[in-house]
Amino acid sequence: MQETNINFQKICWKKNQSFIKEIRTKVFIEEQNIPIDLEWDTYDITANHFAVFKNGQPIAYARVVQKEGALWIGRMAVDKSQRSKGIGSFLIQQAIKATRSLNPNQAIYVSAQLAAIDFYKKNKFETVGEQYLDAGIFHKDMKLVR
Repeated sequence: MQETNINFQKICWKKNQSFIKEIRTKVFIEEQNIPIDLEWDTYDITANHFAVFKNGQPIAYARVVQKEGALWIGRMAVDKSQRSKGIGSFLIQQAIKATRSLNPNQAIYVSAQLAAIDFYKKNKFETVGEQYLDAGIFHKDMKLVR
């Protein structure tokens, strides 16, 4: 990543809800046409939330939820103006590191849109299972290779 003044932080849902909702609305609801009722769920309250900041401004987001006996990194969103700069890889690698420090023995998964599979492969995930339709977009589950 060639950017400067970039930092990663664990953030609180309650205090950062406006930024979280803003970036997820832009990326998932507006860009990808995800129905609003599918974007917001009960995991938001209990998830670990992470963000990347540039010059103090939030530019990327992800959350980690516990489900099905594993940890799932999801809702990864990078501001459109900041894409293709390594921000997404920085975010996921830092989220993995933070998650492993809290839960070192649990498997980590993502539900990857088919268009993002190569991105996740570059970040040490491998596909598991068959593709499926989620919110009108085809996905495959991917597991982090230790």
